[in-house]
Amino acid sequence: MKSTPVLGKERMVTLDIIRGFALFGIFLVNMPAFHSPDFMKSIYGIPNDFSGLDHWIDVFFALFVDMKFFTIFSFLFGLGFYIFMSRAEEKGLRMNRLYLRRIFALLLFGAAHLIGLWFGDILHTYAIAGLLLLFFYKRKIKTMVIWAFSLLFAINALFSLMLLIPASILEDTESASASSMLYGSMEEYLHVYEHAGYAEWVSYRLGTEVPAMLANLIPAMFPVFAMFLFGLAAGKAGIFRDVDGHLSFFKKIRTLSFVISAPLVGILAMYMTKAWDLGVKQEFVVQVFTSLSGLTLCFFYISSLTLLLRKEKWQRKLRPLGYTGQMALTNYLMQTILSVGLFVGLGFYGDVSLWLGTVICLFIFSLQLVFSSWWLKKYRFGPFEWLWRSFTYLKLQPMSKKERTEDSGNEKAV
Repeated sequence: MKSTPVLGKERMVTLDIIRGFALFGIFLVNMPAFHSPDFMKSIYGIPNDFSGLDHWIDVFFALFVDMKFFTIFSFLFGLGFYIFMSRAEEKGLRMNRLYLRRIFALLLFGAAHLIGLWFGDILHTYAIAGLLLLFFYKRKIKTMVIWAFSLLFAINALFSLMLLIPASILEDTESASASSMLYGSMEEYLHVYEHAGYAEWVSYRLGTEVPAMLANLIPAMFPVFAMFLFGLAAGKAGIFRDVDGHLSFFKKIRTLSFVISAPLVGILAMYMTKAWDLGVKQEFVVQVFTSLSGLTLCFFYISSLTLLLRKEKWQRKLRPLGYTGQMALTNYLMQTILSVGLFVGLGFYGDVSLWLGTVICLFIFSLQLVFSSWWLKKYRFGPFEWLWRSFTYLKLQPMSKKERTEDSGNEKAV
């Protein structure tokens, strides 16, 4: 049977809005790395020394934003995988072949993004981890959930081992190993970002940032793939297809995730404000509790939004987020293009405070809300989504909403 896009009569607006919400949170988290040398600081274990308003923004991000939104995005990727595969299967299409092309295209996007623009790309990680989903599509929901919890336990247990080492020992080790290289490396890094041409900048990044990111690929895949599996399980269980039929489940998840999140966020707040000092290196405590609270708040945000969006008035109010989420790939890549162009291209790198970066983030995302709403009134997909689909189906897809596909008339694309 000829491969054509799997279409549906209407999109799941709730999922689009949640995806747009996640995209906003990811942009907030990424913005400091766009305008400041966060990469070098993370390599050498240098904490960000914020003060004043920047300090409280950093605390807020750690408590409610960091690690809370990429988990939502990962969950939705797993759910999207199930929707893609199940609908392709219903149409009698070669779903595995289609998915492999789809994931290869995502890998190409990710590689271009990672090499040509920014070290923080997540698409290549999604593409490689996404291949493993093929081994779980036919598995039982219970199996998926067990694997997901096992992966999360493994990676967080590994993080937690660092809490057993006294802070004094870690600080002495870090100072001994980094002091001789730090300042020269940081000076060179800033010089390249502030003065180098594009070719020299990319060449430098190929020797510094890209290898470090690829070396971290496997540990980065653990939480990503775990959330993929939770999303796949949710898709197979059909809970988003029939929210009203699963109201008690969503309410239980909301309550349970809130109850677990509260003490985790509370402990994290005590360390972020330095109200506690138990002799353990603060950065590791923050990392562990940011990771743990990221998982629980992820489910709290998803369940709360799902319940809220049962009301039509909230769907109307938040619909611009849905359009932005519908063009998530385009908007994600454009966030990088605009930010790198602004800070690196125009020479503002290293000169922007956290609060100003946050204001710029809000401004750019507001433009994306407007642009996405305008674009999707005329077109079926975002520009990069169109490329992605065309590669997947090896056929240029109809872009304008006035165009009709062979088998679906005026149906909206899923």
